[in-house]
Amino acid sequence: MAQVLLLTRALTPSSSVLPGLELLSHHIKVMSPEPTALITAPVADVILVDGRTDLPAVRSLCKLMETTGNASPVILITTEGGLAAVNNEWGLTDVLLESASPAEIDARIRLAISRVQIDQTATAYGEIKAGELVIDETTYSAKLRGKTLDLTFKEFELLKFLAQHPGRVFSRDHLLQEVWGFDYFGGTRTVDVHVRRLRAKLGPENENLIGTIRNVGYRFVTTPLSENESSTVNV
Repeated sequence: MAQVLLLTRALTPSSSVLPGLELLSHHIKVMSPEPTALITAPVADVILVDGRTDLPAVRSLCKLMETTGNASPVILITTEGGLAAVNNEWGLTDVLLESASPAEIDARIRLAISRVQIDQTATAYGEIKAGELVIDETTYSAKLRGKTLDLTFKEFELLKFLAQHPGRVFSRDHLLQEVWGFDYFGGTRTVDVHVRRLRAKLGPENENLIGTIRNVGYRFVTTPLSENESSTVNV
């Protein structure tokens, strides 16, 4: 039995958004898909997003959850026509048609939750996987496509911290505190220098793994960069 958060503006949520969900025993919490409401949202095993209408707004909501560090799997509920608009930039775990049967809904919820649990287990054992990048905390090593990266201690710590929070944006000050510590008296320029070195070691094909959010900071990129992001360092 899972804790399910359903984000929708529908007046009769379960019956109109995903009828098959009502026949399952999961605990369902319904909230309006307002960005401000997500701040007080309860912890959920899985988040269902009503995407039957206003797809641009729903896409923005999904990307917002991804960039703010949401750790729960996100499943989009949509129509057959809406499937054509969905791609990997949305930051989704899975997609459900509104007409899905209870058995399919239950299976997709279980699979989405299990994927997160597998990732968390790997992290608990000191290994972080992000695509073809594997970071081993126990040996302080990082491999990209099986090749070991020659990283300094701080470069490793910076890459590890960003990869532990994929999609989440961190300011230079925040990174300075997390990686270098509160007692470090150097300036934020240090972060820029280490990011530049990291990108050089990742190589031209993979330097975009560390994205720059203009006037904000950096994030570990799990989806293609948007027009508001850059792979270059703003100094």
